[in-house]
Amino acid sequence: MLNGLQPYHLIIILLLVVLLFGAKRLPDAARSIGKSMKIFKAETKSMDDSADGATEPETKQISSSTVQPMGTESQVADLQRQLDELKKQQATGDHPQKHVS
Repeated sequence: MLNGLQPYHLIIILLLVVLLFGAKRLPDAARSIGKSMKIFKAETKSMDDSADGATEPETKQISSSTVQPMGTESQVADLQRQLDELKKQQATGDHPQKHVS
């Protein structure tokens, strides 16, 4: 006798899994396992890459929201000036006429 799994063993295991989890949840479970394996492989590859280049300094990515382009201060000042003008117009009652159809 062989100690390995026979084809009928695999069929019994498959039937038990279907009975325990249900046929509707199995595709979602397989999909999530596949995504987890993909992430795991990517992380282990990045760890191997970083171990190979251990002498290189680490580079940090800066998000684009923290980096402000030149001229932003002048844009902020212009917007603040426009806002002040609108507040003055609202306070004096000089509203533009809205056409109601």
